[in-house]
Amino acid sequence: MSLHIIKLSVGVEDVDHLMELQKVRLKREGVLQHITRNTPKQAAEILDGGSIYWVIKKFVRVRQRLVGIVRGVNSEGRPSCALQLDPTLIRTELKEFRAFQGWRYFKEEDIPKDLTGGVTDEATAEALPVDMAEELKALGLL
Repeated sequence: MSLHIIKLSVGVEDVDHLMELQKVRLKREGVLQHITRNTPKQAAEILDGGSIYWVIKKFVRVRQRLVGIVRGVNSEGRPSCALQLDPTLIRTELKEFRAFQGWRYFKEEDIPKDLTGGVTDEATAEALPVDMAEELKALGLL
Protein backbone atom coordinates (compact mmCIF):
# COMPACT_ATOMS: atom_id res chain seq x y z
CA MET A 1 0.00 0.00 0.00
CA SER A 2 1.45 3.34 -1.07
CA LEU A 3 1.88 6.29 1.22
CA HIS A 4 1.26 9.78 -0.09
CA ILE A 5 2.05 13.37 0.90
CA ILE A 6 -0.33 16.31 1.03
CA LYS A 7 0.91 19.88 0.72
CA LEU A 8 -0.63 23.35 0.40
CA SER A 9 0.18 25.08 -2.86
CA VAL A 10 0.50 28.60 -1.45
CA GLY A 11 -0.07 31.48 -3.85
CA VAL A 12 -1.40 29.25 -6.62
CA GLU A 13 -4.77 30.24 -8.08
CA ASP A 14 -5.78 27.01 -9.84
CA VAL A 15 -4.41 23.86 -11.47
CA ASP A 16 -3.52 25.70 -14.68
CA HIS A 17 -1.49 28.23 -12.66
CA LEU A 18 0.39 25.40 -10.90
CA MET A 19 1.06 23.78 -14.28
CA GLU A 20 2.47 27.01 -15.69
CA LEU A 21 4.69 27.64 -12.65
CA GLN A 22 6.07 24.11 -12.82
CA LYS A 23 6.67 24.34 -16.57
CA VAL A 24 8.81 27.45 -16.03
CA ARG A 25 10.67 25.83 -13.13
CA LEU A 26 11.35 22.65 -15.11
CA LYS A 27 12.73 24.64 -18.04
CA ARG A 28 14.89 26.81 -15.75
CA GLU A 29 16.22 24.08 -13.43
CA GLY A 30 16.03 20.98 -15.62
CA VAL A 31 14.36 18.99 -12.83
CA LEU A 32 11.00 19.36 -11.16
CA GLN A 33 11.24 19.23 -7.39
CA HIS A 34 9.75 20.70 -4.27
CA ILE A 35 12.26 21.64 -1.59
CA THR A 36 11.18 21.11 2.00
CA ARG A 37 12.89 21.22 5.37
CA ASN A 38 11.95 17.78 6.63
CA THR A 39 12.78 14.48 4.97
CA PRO A 40 10.01 11.87 5.10
CA LYS A 41 11.02 8.98 7.35
CA GLN A 42 8.84 6.62 5.31
CA ALA A 43 10.53 7.41 1.99
CA ALA A 44 10.47 3.80 0.74
CA GLU A 45 6.68 3.62 1.13
CA ILE A 46 6.25 6.97 -0.61
CA LEU A 47 8.44 6.01 -3.55
CA ASP A 48 6.46 2.78 -3.96
CA GLY A 49 3.78 4.49 -6.07
CA GLY A 50 3.12 7.51 -3.84
CA SER A 51 2.09 10.98 -4.95
CA ILE A 52 2.04 14.51 -3.61
CA TYR A 53 -1.51 15.87 -3.43
CA TRP A 54 -1.73 19.65 -3.86
CA VAL A 55 -4.27 21.67 -1.88
CA ILE A 56 -5.21 24.74 -3.92
CA LYS A 57 -7.67 27.27 -2.50
CA LYS A 58 -8.90 24.96 0.31
CA PHE A 59 -9.40 21.87 -1.88
CA VAL A 60 -7.26 18.96 -3.00
CA ARG A 61 -7.44 19.34 -6.77
CA VAL A 62 -4.46 17.58 -8.31
CA ARG A 63 -1.66 15.13 -7.64
CA GLN A 64 1.79 14.30 -8.98
CA ARG A 65 3.75 11.08 -8.64
CA LEU A 66 6.82 11.32 -6.43
CA VAL A 67 9.79 9.84 -8.28
CA GLY A 68 12.63 10.63 -5.89
CA ILE A 69 13.56 11.95 -2.48
CA VAL A 70 17.00 13.52 -2.13
CA ARG A 71 18.48 14.80 1.12
CA GLY A 72 20.62 17.88 0.93
CA VAL A 73 21.72 21.09 2.61
CA ASN A 74 20.19 24.50 1.91
CA SER A 75 22.05 27.78 1.36
CA GLU A 76 22.15 28.38 5.13
CA GLY A 77 23.81 25.03 5.78
CA ARG A 78 20.67 23.44 7.23
CA PRO A 79 19.30 20.04 6.20
CA SER A 80 16.73 20.06 3.40
CA CYS A 81 14.95 17.56 1.21
CA ALA A 82 14.07 17.65 -2.49
CA LEU A 83 10.86 15.84 -3.37
CA GLN A 84 11.33 15.04 -7.05
CA LEU A 85 8.11 15.16 -9.05
CA ASP A 86 6.84 13.60 -12.23
CA PRO A 87 5.82 16.57 -14.44
CA THR A 88 2.39 15.05 -15.17
CA LEU A 89 -0.42 16.60 -13.12
CA ILE A 90 -3.42 14.33 -12.51
CA ARG A 91 -6.66 16.07 -11.56
CA THR A 92 -8.58 14.60 -8.65
CA GLU A 93 -12.03 14.90 -7.18
CA LEU A 94 -12.41 18.05 -5.13
CA LYS A 95 -11.76 17.29 -1.47
CA GLU A 96 -11.97 20.05 1.10
CA PHE A 97 -8.90 20.33 3.32
CA ARG A 98 -8.02 22.74 6.11
CA ALA A 99 -4.87 24.84 6.06
CA PHE A 100 -1.75 23.47 7.74
CA GLN A 101 1.98 24.12 7.69
CA GLY A 102 4.54 21.97 5.95
CA TRP A 103 3.48 18.64 4.50
CA ARG A 104 1.64 15.67 5.97
CA TYR A 105 1.39 11.98 5.19
CA PHE A 106 -1.81 11.23 3.29
CA LYS A 107 -2.98 7.63 3.65
CA GLU A 108 -4.38 5.63 0.76
CA GLU A 109 -7.84 5.42 2.36
CA ASP A 110 -8.07 9.24 2.62
CA ILE A 111 -7.10 10.21 -0.90
CA PRO A 112 -9.62 11.54 -3.44
CA LYS A 113 -10.18 9.58 -6.64
CA ASP A 114 -8.53 10.61 -9.88
CA LEU A 115 -10.77 12.22 -12.46
CA THR A 116 -10.88 10.02 -15.52
CA GLY A 117 -12.68 12.37 -17.86
CA GLY A 118 -15.94 10.42 -17.77
CA VAL A 119 -19.29 12.07 -17.20
CA THR A 120 -19.35 12.26 -13.40
CA ASP A 121 -20.16 14.83 -10.76
CA GLU A 122 -16.42 15.50 -10.45
CA ALA A 123 -16.05 16.11 -14.19
CA THR A 124 -19.00 18.49 -13.93
CA ALA A 125 -17.24 20.23 -11.04
CA GLU A 126 -14.22 20.85 -13.26
CA ALA A 127 -16.49 22.37 -15.93
CA LEU A 128 -18.14 24.73 -13.42
CA PRO A 129 -16.58 28.01 -12.34
CA VAL A 130 -14.17 27.31 -9.49
CA ASP A 131 -16.09 29.32 -6.87
CA MET A 132 -19.36 27.59 -7.72
CA ALA A 133 -17.82 24.10 -7.68
CA GLU A 134 -16.21 24.81 -4.28
CA GLU A 135 -19.49 26.03 -2.81
CA LEU A 136 -21.48 23.08 -4.13
CA LYS A 137 -18.85 20.65 -2.82
CA ALA A 138 -18.85 22.34 0.60
CA LEU A 139 -22.66 22.01 0.68
CA GLY A 140 -22.40 18.31 -0.16
CA LEU A 141 -24.10 18.75 -3.52
CA LEU A 142 -21.12 17.50 -5.55
